[in-house]
Order: sequence, then C-alpha cells, then structure tokens
Amino acid sequence: MAEQAAFAKMNGLGNAIIVADMRGRTDHVTAEAALALNADPATRFDQIMAIHDPRLAGTHQYIEILNSDGSRAQACGNGTRCVVQALAAETGRRAFTFETRAGVVSAEEHDDGSISVDMGRPRFEWQDIPLAEEFRDTRQIELQAGPIDAPVLHSPSVVSMGNPHAVFWVDDDVDTYDLERFGPLLENHPIFPERANITIARVTSDTAITIRTWERGAGLTRACGSAACATAVCGARTKRTGRHVTVTVPGGPLDLLWREDDHVIMTGPAEWEFAGRFDPETGRWERQQEGAA
Repeated sequence: MAEQAAFAKMNGLGNAIIVADMRGRTDHVTAEAALALNADPATRFDQIMAIHDPRLAGTHQYIEILNSDGSRAQACGNGTRCVVQALAAETGRRAFTFETRAGVVSAEEHDDGSISVDMGRPRFEWQDIPLAEEFRDTRQIELQAGPIDAPVLHSPSVVSMGNPHAVFWVDDDVDTYDLERFGPLLENHPIFPERANITIARVTSDTAITIRTWERGAGLTRACGSAACATAVCGARTKRTGRHVTVTVPGGPLDLLWREDDHVIMTGPAEWEFAGRFDPETGRWERQQEGAA
C-alpha cells in the first residue's frame, strides 16, 4: 500500500473534481485508484487533477489528469480552476503556470474569486484534432446519429482544445436530445481515433450559447470547460456568434473570450467541498476532520 496523499473534493460549476496533492512523490494515481474513487458516491468525480512537482522550467506544477474511467486526459478547464483555487488558498499566489499533456496552461484568480484559465489556441486541421480521414473544412463534417433519412444529430463542427471535440448545432432545447444514448456512440465513432467529447449546442443570441456535453472518458457532465471553449470558437468560426460569449452548461454560465491572439480565455468559479487522504495505488480514502491539519 502506498503512503497516503492529501486530496480535496471540489467542483467547477458541478463538474466533479478531485485535486490530489502528489507533490514530493514519484508515484502516480493509478487507473485502479480512479475507478475505486469513482465507485464511491462520496468521491465520484469527472476528473482527478493530480498536482506533481514541476518538470518544465518556468512552470509551477505538472498536472496529470485522469477521467472517471481511469483513462488519461489532456485538458480540463474546470479542473484547472479548482487547482488554482486550492493552490491560491495554500500559497497566497494568484497567478500560476502549469504543464499538462495538452501543453502549458496559465491561470489567475481574481479579486471576486472567479478564475480565468488561458486554454491556449484551438486547432482546426483534421490531423491535429485528430480525425481518421481528411476533411478540408472542419467547420462542418459529415457525421450523423439516428436514421439515415432523418438524423437526430448531424454535421458537427470539430476542433481540438488540447483534446478532441465535436459540436452538434441544434435549434431545439438541448435537454430534449438523448445524449446519454448518442454520446457513447459518437464518442467512440471510428472517425475519432482518440475518441471525442460530444456537445449539443443551441445558440440563443450572438453572445450566448447553451450546451450539454458527453465527456470522453467521463460521460454526462454538468460542466466541461474545454467543451465550452470548443463551442465558443466553433460558434465564432461558423459566424453563429461573436468571439466573446457566455456559454451556459447545466451547472451554470462560463465567460469565454477568443482573443485576437488566438488564445481562448475561460472565466468561471470553483467550489471546495471537503478534504481527505487517499491511497494513490488502491483509491482507499478517508475524510479529513474539519479543522484538522
């Protein structure tokens, strides 16, 4: 059994997050531990954000991200906000730079408690998303779900925000679509060799979009930050919206700005729930008593 590590159960607009403190250690949170933690209703999560010592000069930490099915993820904007809130409370620092599998991410906590994360530049080339075959125009690709002659969802915009996304545009309320049925099929469609996050999006004005997301490796989620970013840039790229929008997920609104330098800035809240300690090898855990060191 590995030595226990501290963790905080948090959420970003309902996106369930475990922030695991793996600093000063050489081991990693295992897939088995992730599955065990997710099986417990008290620690069920969408992503684990495991904070490791920095590996890259100029960064504060290396963040390893796990999905609830034990797979590794490249990016998680809501989880990054949770990491910033946890580290800001511990250190008093307000601005951070992290290394992730998706690259270097910078983030900052504001005076009002909201947190902005620079999610980097979107990538639109088919091989960068990646797709299994060439599409010259990724603003809309040939893909559908449902009957061939009357598809329920079709012609998504696709993009990488450090991880692959497909955004299906609809005119009706996003809650009327059976995403729990179509999400797994589309996530694992052969066109996505690394699977994909699947989002249903409805534009309600040139500055507002409402979405629901089936998250790769996690399933239905109340919030997916990278999906909100993907939707925002695809909305602007297809002339459905401008470059500064409010994207409303089931957990609430996120502010998205696709800056002129091509970087996507996501701003939103993070919320602490409780603290504990866990075994990164097995996932066995215990709640930390309030006021305990």
